[in-house]
Amino acid sequence: MIQVRDLHKQFHSLQVLKGISLTVEKGKVVVVIGPSGSGKTTLLRCLNALEVPTSGTVQIGDVKLDFSQKPDRSRIPLLRRQTGMVFQSYNLFPHMTALQNVMEGPVTVKKEDPRKVQLKASAILAKVGLADKVDHYPAQLSGGQQQRVGIARALAMDPQVMLFDEPTSALDPELVGEVLKVMKELAQEGMTMIVVTHEMSFARDVADEVIFMDQGVIVEQGPPEQIFRQSREERTRQFLQHLQVRD
Repeated sequence: MIQVRDLHKQFHSLQVLKGISLTVEKGKVVVVIGPSGSGKTTLLRCLNALEVPTSGTVQIGDVKLDFSQKPDRSRIPLLRRQTGMVFQSYNLFPHMTALQNVMEGPVTVKKEDPRKVQLKASAILAKVGLADKVDHYPAQLSGGQQQRVGIARALAMDPQVMLFDEPTSALDPELVGEVLKVMKELAQEGMTMIVVTHEMSFARDVADEVIFMDQGVIVEQGPPEQIFRQSREERTRQFLQHLQVRD
């Protein structure tokens, strides 16, 4: 489903990604962990070209872009349509209801029939536990509810892959669980997902593979059992001990 080869991203003189390569099979959940500044968010943003990589290739589904050459920018929207992105901040339109927020993408970008989209959007909001909030505006919703609208909005575009950039980091602790519950349900349904998170319990319980990044490179990757209990790299062990997640 996803193939990344020798991906680099440079901001002026700063090398943020230094040759990332990874493969994610369809229906798998990959969780990316690592210290702040390690390049996790930049990697996600490069996957759908919100940040255009300096070099390397990204393939999602049947859409492949080679950034080692000057990219064909007309193909970037094709890559983005393969993905749904959920950000740290909710980025909802404040003047639109939850239902209208979810409908906006399919109607405006994909030019779908608004009547059909309304039924679809209502069903997705019900799926994330917000059937009774369709007519509420963002200011009337809790942070956890707003983030679930954000997930519904991404799902409404029928993505092949869901990308989550620390989706619970802006939430109060008591609201984190309701968002993670939705993400776990998506994983159980077979959605291909890449999740950047500090929620180590989610990584241990849900991930098929965990990637530990530091200083723009993949230091170690493997099944959760290996990463959390039998880390091969000292840098991985240091990071996990700092978070006190090892048993």
